[in-house]
Amino acid sequence: MYFVYVLRSLKDNNFYTGLTGDLKKRLTEHNEGITKSTQHRRPFELIYYEACRKHKDALHREKYLKTTYGKRFLKNRLMHDLLN
Repeated sequence: MYFVYVLRSLKDNNFYTGLTGDLKKRLTEHNEGITKSTQHRRPFELIYYEACRKHKDALHREKYLKTTYGKRFLKNRLMHDLLN
């Protein structure tokens, strides 16, 4: 199982979209500063994820969520959560 996930930085309130096979471990890596690309934006909260059976499908979904249309989808999907 592969997971496409979206994190929100509690420091700058921006999103980070990624892909992993172990969601719990990856979230820990982000919050402990092990991931260099996000270590200066810690801490993070997991706000969205999707599970895919195949890596190729998850990769395709990750790329989509990083586009303008994907960001719009997330904004609409998480509208009520993001208002709080």
